[in-house]
Amino acid sequence: MAINGCVGDDIPTTAALFHSLADETRLKIVQRLARGEARVVDLTEQLGLAQSTVSKHLACLRGCGLVDYRAEGRQSFYALTRPELMDLLASAEQLLAATGRSASLRA
Repeated sequence: MAINGCVGDDIPTTAALFHSLADETRLKIVQRLARGEARVVDLTEQLGLAQSTVSKHLACLRGCGLVDYRAEGRQSFYALTRPELMDLLASAEQLLAATGRSASLRA
């Protein structure tokens, strides 16, 4: 699988995946999309960010294949493509708890 141009080398591919999740805003977008699809305007209102900022973060998540959209008229509805992502976040929560740090990464 290619992620952001990384083909055939598992380390850059894995690094690109974790890089996409290393940003607080992208994690908030993932948390929101775990509850169901949303338009960019919905995300900008909920996150209090500019449309261009939200679009940039969605593009990163799309580049890793974690998010995609469907067009309906002039609107685009974004959704998670991989429900396994929430399992990964649950595992991260458990790992953080085991190291004495608490985090709520899931919606």
